[in-house]
Amino acid sequence: MALWSPQPGPQLDAICADWCPELLYGGAAGGGKSDFLLGDFLQDVPTYGAAWRGVLFRRTYPELEELISRSLEMYPSTGAVWSDSKKLWTWPNGAVLRMRYLERDLDALRYQGHQYTWIGWDELTQWPSLYAYRYLKSRLRSAEPVPTKRIRAACNPGGPGHSEVKGYFIDPAPGGFEPIQDPGTGLERMFIPAKLKDNQILMLHDPDYASRLKGIGSAELVRCLLEGDWNVVEGAFFDGWSTKRHVVAPFTIPGHWMRFRSMDWGYAKPSSVGWWAVASDDYQVEPGLWLPRGAIIRYRELYTAKSPNVGERLTAEELAARIKAMSPAGEIIAYTTADPAIFAEDGGPAISERMALAGVPCVRADNTRVGKSGHMGGWDQMRSRLKGESDERPGLMVFSTCKDFIRTVPVLQHDRTRPEDIDTDAEDHAADEARYACMSRPYVTTPEKPKQKRDPYSDGDGRRSAWAA
Repeated sequence: MALWSPQPGPQLDAICADWCPELLYGGAAGGGKSDFLLGDFLQDVPTYGAAWRGVLFRRTYPELEELISRSLEMYPSTGAVWSDSKKLWTWPNGAVLRMRYLERDLDALRYQGHQYTWIGWDELTQWPSLYAYRYLKSRLRSAEPVPTKRIRAACNPGGPGHSEVKGYFIDPAPGGFEPIQDPGTGLERMFIPAKLKDNQILMLHDPDYASRLKGIGSAELVRCLLEGDWNVVEGAFFDGWSTKRHVVAPFTIPGHWMRFRSMDWGYAKPSSVGWWAVASDDYQVEPGLWLPRGAIIRYRELYTAKSPNVGERLTAEELAARIKAMSPAGEIIAYTTADPAIFAEDGGPAISERMALAGVPCVRADNTRVGKSGHMGGWDQMRSRLKGESDERPGLMVFSTCKDFIRTVPVLQHDRTRPEDIDTDAEDHAADEARYACMSRPYVTTPEKPKQKRDPYSDGDGRRSAWAA
């Protein structure tokens, strides 16, 4: 069996970047991501011998089996011996690579005390958060002089961890190939994009692969898999989301519109607070885009995150102070609908009571997530508002300054075991409080009016707006 070698182009560029402590390779399907990970570890086996110790993760065991199968094609010709019971590759000079799956964040704690000079993550976006990735960075260490210790990851766009991976690796340098210096550690990380056309071996042996990709699903899925487009999310829970329809530049909210807040409480996780206004009349936001009467618009937000999905650990009093500081003098807030969990009394004053004493009284939100017996749940309410009355008349809009809503809500995924609900392992805090907002201003249809009685808010045929005032 011939020894494996990287393909010219991005795959070779990624393997040659052994100077970079953290690197993400990938984007499109068929870009040679798994081969990159296996080959990147392999290149330093002869250099460091027994000091070269690696671990390569997939999220689930069935996914890991695919990676093991590919390693069984690549590694035996290098003299490596596979132990199926230990899921371990061993080379004659003492180098070792463990093949592991890590399904839950807390599984990372099993690796306390381990030491590795190379850590790999295949399909990184399949983990809902980067908690395990960040935690295991502390296991990258060695008593031996190994200057090229490194972490390598590969993935496609999409998946429950899309937003966090995109924010960490892609957004600071969307074109890739540009080292990003971490302000906290001073270490560098980099993204190297790969597209299907870069895998010349696959294109030669399977020239119809690209054509098959084009026929497997929606245009969004094709763009994700064929082009590696990180700005498209296939399988998103809110598939009706459109930046063009739902995100608008800030404008002066009419003074007579009713305003309210919604809040999802968090301590170790972020708290999310949204300020909303209710359109009392049809309002033209821009040419061809209207807020119909009863529609809601998110015009301000507070998101207490010190990093993606990690909260600032604010007390109830500190959070209330932040909310008050962001609410201008004279602004009348009708109510604040909040996470029902803050009303629990467990041996002391409830969080809601402490916030009320600090100047932010709250009302208990309707926490129904999925509707039953014909009644709309919170997610249905939110979807209905996003859909609106027409393309030009959505029932929910967001100011472009609400960056954490825009960053997290559109990329949320379906729960694997309960598809009608959101994957709660993802960064869903802004979505939760937006759901509370929608449930406090429910979508209501009204019966047709007699045509002889012209309603000033009708659409011309006697039917009132679908949005409750």
